[in-house]
Amino acid sequence: MKLVFFNDFTLGVLQGNMVHDVSAAVEDVPHVTPQDLIQGVIYHFDVLRSKIEAETSKSRGIPRSQVRLRSPLPRPTHMVNMAVNYRENGAIEPRPINAFLKSSESVIGNGDTLILPPEKATIFHHEAELGGVIGKPARNVSAANAYDYLFGYVNYVDASARGLGNGSFYWGKSWDTFCPMGPCIVTADEIKDPQNLQVRMWVNGDPRHDYNTSDMAHNIRRSVEWATGITLLEPGDVIAFGTNHQGIGAIQDGDLVEMEIEGLDRLTFRVKDDLHREWPRGIDRNMADRVAGRTPPEGAGQGGRR
Repeated sequence: MKLVFFNDFTLGVLQGNMVHDVSAAVEDVPHVTPQDLIQGVIYHFDVLRSKIEAETSKSRGIPRSQVRLRSPLPRPTHMVNMAVNYRENGAIEPRPINAFLKSSESVIGNGDTLILPPEKATIFHHEAELGGVIGKPARNVSAANAYDYLFGYVNYVDASARGLGNGSFYWGKSWDTFCPMGPCIVTADEIKDPQNLQVRMWVNGDPRHDYNTSDMAHNIRRSVEWATGITLLEPGDVIAFGTNHQGIGAIQDGDLVEMEIEGLDRLTFRVKDDLHREWPRGIDRNMADRVAGRTPPEGAGQGGRR
């Protein structure tokens, strides 16, 4: 099942190009905010699923093109981002496991605009990632049981401002609008093997990321085990499992960015920069080479601003 929020955060189910209003099936879920609602739906999904399916089947649906799809997780309490968690197509050995928290205020949805701040970053990058959505209270989860705690999966973009605060994760990652997510949460039963999914991204139609989740250094099971060993994660929280930097590139004013993971539909957003700064287009080979431990060719760097 593909769960979405649309228009004024009405809960829906996405089937093909049609969005089905299922709000009647969840009207008894106590909530104040849309995030409260989706957390309640996730937590009580075993009970609510049949009601949601019944509402979907009797709904005529609305064409996707006629609604505004919002982030399916508007304000997660925890957004755990695994750091340097890919082997860069096998080029490097696993680094020590690590992560950082990203502000929930950074979340935007499909069709929204990512706004670059006026800070003097050396470059702004996209990072396309698989996000795992927690389905029940998770503390000290063993790797063997990790999948039992994942409700579903979502396209997740970790936008990054480089060169601020001596590499500060908070300064570089948590700007408002820096986390496009969606357009839907796909329930785990529809994803045969999340450890073998192709992740792709395009900027203005040009290919960027194109990698498989099998390249993770610390796999999904280990990431869930490690993260929940540190703090309690609740339904509706997200663990983003990191990115392969070999397809990373700049984002800048006017860009149309599209991301797609197998089975998770396509996430689309735009970029706005009031300063109209420019960086070289295409894949940032300097960044790709540095992360993979290669020496970049002289003059090939794309980290500078022009």
